[in-house]
Amino acid sequence: MNDARDTGAWRQPIVWLGAAIFVASLAACIVTIVIASRHADVPVDPAAIRVMAIPLDISTEPPAKERP
Repeated sequence: MNDARDTGAWRQPIVWLGAAIFVASLAACIVTIVIASRHADVPVDPAAIRVMAIPLDISTEPPAKERP
């Protein structure tokens, strides 16, 4: 008896794993796009934005070294 098996690429489990990961990533992209289109961001009123005051040290001298 001659046992001739198909040794094509699709018989390898790693190919199926790669295909499954690819399909899952495409599905995740589609789900993300659908969720983002259904729940759009609310525009922020520019007057409501408060700017945090950051103290700036404009001196040109390097800071003094502490003595031990």
